[in-house]
Formats: sequence, structure tokens, C-alpha cells
Amino acid sequence: MEAVVTIVVPVFGIIGAGYLAGRRGLLGEASSEALNGFVYWIAMPVLLFRAIATIDPAISFNGPYIAAYLLAALATAGLAVFVARFGFRRDPAQATLFGMASIFANTGYMGIALFVVAFGPEGTLPAVVTTVVMAAIVIGGVDAALTALVDTGQKDGKVSGVVRALAGNPFLISAVLGFAWAFSGWALPAPVDTFCLLLGQAAGPGALFAIGLFLVGRSVRRDVGEVVTLCALKLIVHPLIAWVMLVHVFAVEPAWAIGGVVLAALPTGINPFVLAQRHGVYVERSSVAVVVSTLASVVTLSILLSAFGVGG
Repeated sequence: MEAVVTIVVPVFGIIGAGYLAGRRGLLGEASSEALNGFVYWIAMPVLLFRAIATIDPAISFNGPYIAAYLLAALATAGLAVFVARFGFRRDPAQATLFGMASIFANTGYMGIALFVVAFGPEGTLPAVVTTVVMAAIVIGGVDAALTALVDTGQKDGKVSGVVRALAGNPFLISAVLGFAWAFSGWALPAPVDTFCLLLGQAAGPGALFAIGLFLVGRSVRRDVGEVVTLCALKLIVHPLIAWVMLVHVFAVEPAWAIGGVVLAALPTGINPFVLAQRHGVYVERSSVAVVVSTLASVVTLSILLSAFGVGG
């Protein structure tokens, strides 16, 4: 449990700092939206570009692992969207974010740090690969879908709306540029790498701080049943399906399989909240899901790591 607590406490510290700043009115009423805009348009795309551009495709492309993890995510998201639509009567945009929050683990901010503690620096490759793949595919795809469903007013998701959303999507653009650079075989010039590193590192803390700002004056008890269901899907159902896919369907090598299950068991990451606030839909529940799932993961992750015989 110590390894998990070491990673979780700073997460709550940053959210708490944002909440206190909001309660004191230090940054103004629109501070959460402004900070989230910085994360959405600048910090997160830069972080994604650098993460992809600096990987070695020959070493990182583990086809069976990627296929197993993505299929587990797809199955979990499909179940989650069904629950949101027919169990909680959410519209397509809200159900999309419910589905994203059920599979988008905090692999980048918590996962890599946790893997360093639990598995050592040499064991972080699954966390890096998963972060890159999920960010490149899920963030851009969900953002484009929300643009078509919400921003353009095209509730039927017409092809033209999706195409326009894809063309201007900062995450997809940064992912394409990152993959192009990675496959070129060139190293990022030192000044560019340092620029991307410094700016990208602001994405995680910035989004967590924005969550704290947003939560001021809002009750975390609203729609508690929905939030608890979402957290159960993320912390229990997602890793169970990942275990089936990784171990029994694709028979991935043990180190990668264990890593994938642990990553699937991580709490909801910040990106569903970033997209929710960007598009003005499902913001409150997505922010509370980050807080509640992170708190609950102290127990669930500790049990899982103990079952695998790792951790500190």
C-alpha cells in the first residue's frame, strides 16, 4: 500500500491546492476554464507529441499486448456506454464521456511513477506504451465525437462534422506529428525536447488544479450511484476484462500481462475531465469520478499488487 499512497497523496494535494485557491477567490471565476484551456490546447498536445516522438517503434510495438489492451478497453467502454444510456438515461455525449472515464486510466501521471516504484525503471515500458496508445487513439477520437455531437449541433454525428473535428483536433495533430517523427529515426533537437518536456509537464498538475477549482461550491454527493458505478467499472471490471484478454485470449508474456492489468486497474485519469469541461458536458460527474476513483484505488491497487507479489 505504501507504493500506492506515495503516488496518490500528491494527486490529492494538487486537487486540494486548486480547491483552496478557488475558495479564496485567488484566480477569478473563470480560472478553471482558462487553466483547462491551456491544458487542452497547449500542454497536453505538447506532452503527447514528445511521448510519441521519443519512443523507439521497434522496441515499443508489442502487437499482441496492444491488441489485447485495446480490446479490453473497447469491451469495457461498450458496457459502460450501455449502462449510461439505458441505466442512467444519459444522452450520447454524456454516455461517451462515461465510457471514456471507465477505461481512460491515469497511466501517464500515476502509472509510470507507480511502475518505477513497483517494478523498477526497467519495467516501465508497458506503462509508456499504454499511455501513448490510449492517448493517441482515445483522446482524439472522443474529442472528435464530442465536437460532432455537441459543438457542431449535429446530434446524428454526420460525417462532415466528424471530419471537421478531426482536421482541427490538437491531440490527433500532435499524435500524427509525433508518430511521423518517431518513424523518421531522428532524435528531437535538445532545445525542442527541453521545451516540450517543460511545457508538457504542466499538463497533469494543471488539469488536477483545474479540477480543484471546479469543485468549489459543488457537492461530490450528487449522482453518487452513477459515480460509484463508473468507479466500479474502472477499478474492477476493466482490469478483469484486461486480465482475460491479456492472459487467456492473447497469452501475452507475463511481465507485459501483469503490467497491463495493473494499468487497467488505475483510477480515472484527468483527460475525461479536460474534454468534459472543454465541451461543457458531464463536467461535474467526470471531476468527481477522478477524485473518488483515485481515493478508492488506494485499496484496490494495493490488493492487486499484493496478489501479484509486487509493491512496497
